[in-house]
Amino acid sequence: MPLVNKVKIIAFTHKITDINDIGKLHIEENALQGRLAFLKQEADLDELLYLSTCNRVEFMLSNNESVNTTYLKKFFTAFNPVWNESEINWAIENAQVFEGDDALRHLFNVASSIDSLVVGEREIITQVRNAYEKCSEFNLTGDLIRLAIKKTVETAKDVYTHTNIARNPVSVVSLAYRKLRELNVKQDARFLIIGSGVTNTTMAKYLKKHKFANFTIFNRTLANAQKLAEELNGTAYTLSELKNYTKGFDIIVTCTGASESIITSEIYKSLVGEDRSKKVVIDLAIPNDLDAEILNNYDVNLIAINNLQEVAKENLQAREQELHACGTIIEKNIIEFKQLLKTRKVELAMSEVPKKMKEIRETANEVFAKEILSLDSGSKEVLDKILSYMEKKYISVPMKMAKAILIEDIKNN
Repeated sequence: MPLVNKVKIIAFTHKITDINDIGKLHIEENALQGRLAFLKQEADLDELLYLSTCNRVEFMLSNNESVNTTYLKKFFTAFNPVWNESEINWAIENAQVFEGDDALRHLFNVASSIDSLVVGEREIITQVRNAYEKCSEFNLTGDLIRLAIKKTVETAKDVYTHTNIARNPVSVVSLAYRKLRELNVKQDARFLIIGSGVTNTTMAKYLKKHKFANFTIFNRTLANAQKLAEELNGTAYTLSELKNYTKGFDIIVTCTGASESIITSEIYKSLVGEDRSKKVVIDLAIPNDLDAEILNNYDVNLIAINNLQEVAKENLQAREQELHACGTIIEKNIIEFKQLLKTRKVELAMSEVPKKMKEIRETANEVFAKEILSLDSGSKEVLDKILSYMEKKYISVPMKMAKAILIEDIKNN
């Protein structure tokens, strides 16, 4: 099997799956290593990479099995052992499967932001790189995914450099901020920022840049909340203190990695107290941090991922003319990657040559032991130099010949 055919992707994106439902595939940070290690073992994977963002979850696999319905059932049963049959069937029905060239094409499109909710945003390339580093740290990845991600990052940079796809870049955060500005929010508005990860930190920088200054930050880890609070000249609390906060607010900005709503009806009731004025909630978490029931009982202007999609479509239309140029670059990089894999296959095959050559040399020393013993020290030294020289040549020459044959084969095809 060609190495490229071992690359598979199981994807859940905003194009196929409701964004709120994508949250079902989110894994909390403290459970990530254990669950992914279990999944790799139970799904018979050579390598595994897991990418989770606000509008997609992707599994990149390396194995020899075909990703059909039977395999997907085994895969999702291992992904979440507490899922019932209905939940497993939901995952199977919503999963997009890519194999071989199609998997590479999809991966390159994702990292180049062509497949993003907001086409042209550059955050995704960092998210892909971070996902790889995390899975590599967990010993889930190997040589194939390492090479694929390296080429993916190169491809994305190629697209950003040689097309206008990312000209005047926008992002989910910038779209959310644009929506907020349309509401004519007062400069003295009181902000509660829940979570101090990349998304909220970026949003906070937008707010600070536009002269908002009243911030209270909540985060599971107090040190991270304090770090963001220092930048904003705000106040920091642990997330557990949210239910006790009674100083009021005008706007909540929330984005955590929680698998369930962290702003429950009870907590929201405590936060608003007797204040019945209309509030704004910017919820960029997947799944949403704000309990949907709150919208039925309180006057809330919600800005969330799913209601930014219309603005994102307008952004896509403005960049559509660049998609052909991006596609050309991506196809070129797919060809280059397949050439790289062929070369790598030869390198791996040839990696045994040095060991074999040493074995042959040791055998020769045994076979000709008497003759070698009869030589004087000078002759032994010359013989040793000759054998060492030939050993090196026997290693390098086949490699050069094999690469030359590969290059010629690629040219002819």
